[in-house]
Amino acid sequence: MVQRQLPNPVELLELMKFKKPELDGRKRRLESALTIADLRLIAKRRTPKAAFDYTDGSAEGEISLTRARQAFEDVEFHPGILKPAPDVDTSVDILGGPSALPFAIAPTGFTRLMQTEGEIAGAGAAAAAGIPFTLSTLGTTSIEGVKAANPHGRNWFQLYVMRDREISYELTRRAAAAGFDTLHFTVDTPVAGARLRDKRNGFSIPPQLTLGTIINAIPRPWWWFDFLTTPKLEFASLSTTGGTVGELLDAAMDPTISYEDLAVIRDLWPGKIVIKGVQNVEDSVRLRDAGVDGIVLSNHGGRQLDRAPIPFHLLPSVRKAVGDDFTVMIDTGIMNGADIVASVALGADFTLIGRAYLYGLMAGGRQGVDRTIAILRTEIERTMRLLGVASLEELTPAHVTQLARLVPVTRDAAEVAAR
Repeated sequence: MVQRQLPNPVELLELMKFKKPELDGRKRRLESALTIADLRLIAKRRTPKAAFDYTDGSAEGEISLTRARQAFEDVEFHPGILKPAPDVDTSVDILGGPSALPFAIAPTGFTRLMQTEGEIAGAGAAAAAGIPFTLSTLGTTSIEGVKAANPHGRNWFQLYVMRDREISYELTRRAAAAGFDTLHFTVDTPVAGARLRDKRNGFSIPPQLTLGTIINAIPRPWWWFDFLTTPKLEFASLSTTGGTVGELLDAAMDPTISYEDLAVIRDLWPGKIVIKGVQNVEDSVRLRDAGVDGIVLSNHGGRQLDRAPIPFHLLPSVRKAVGDDFTVMIDTGIMNGADIVASVALGADFTLIGRAYLYGLMAGGRQGVDRTIAILRTEIERTMRLLGVASLEELTPAHVTQLARLVPVTRDAAEVAAR
């Protein structure tokens, strides 16, 4: 029999200690977010459908993005035991400079559409965290505006080579003059991918008020208040706006981009240059031999060619082919600090986050971006401790297995299966 007694009033009082309520609504909702997925849910509640879907969606059937995220979920870690790591060092030297964490904020277009603070919030948060910030050619804050927001940190610029080459050349000169130290020469956007969510939503720049958008705005008055009471939403580096995203990209991009264009930009740019959008081993080796400073394995977040290669799956083969002394970075599908740790273990020197940053921005502006970085930092540090490594340099391929879900079918195997 369990012995029972009347509750002790003193013990009851000790239990009845309530947490002080947080009156700041933004701070309260951000503190409730423990993962990037939590930030995404908050962002979805607070952002009009067209703007959220532009961020959240990808091309056609969204197969590339689904596969990229699945690849990270299919990681198996192999921790070492009896290897204490009470303190972990998450810093890294990348492209001639330091970063306090093994990731940068990736270039994203139309960023003030998601939340009015836009690139200023991203650059400020990156500066506070000691990581690089990357501005897109299609950004809604100028090169000079980002420099002002992050005057002492590392700023990178993502360049599209346009039909009117002089526009691209002038942007390159401006970024160099502003002290940006790395150029991301982007090669995976000869034309726009078919982003069907945007077409179905009638998404355009600037947003157009329709009956549907008005109905969708009713439960999100704060977004529309910000949109209507802040400077006009437009491209900071381009003079032509108006139309769907696909129409804007098709008007600006040029499918004839080539190694000759790379050579011209290389001559104009005084800093480091990396090629963003590399999707096979052969191109990786060719670019290394061409003398660029690094590459970003990327399928543009699944937003261009659907069913494109999965960057995380390519990583080990590319690292083996280009050797240890060539900078290899990776993006697409990163939603957890463990994804970043796995990438570094399999050979990535660095990673970039796009949607994870934008979910935080939509959830809470600058504070939301700070929260994104804090979540990823905590996950990176915890994963490293659980693996028994004290620094990123200690991570090796032995710490990770990529579990096979998508296995290429050879012709012989297919013929056997058909019999």
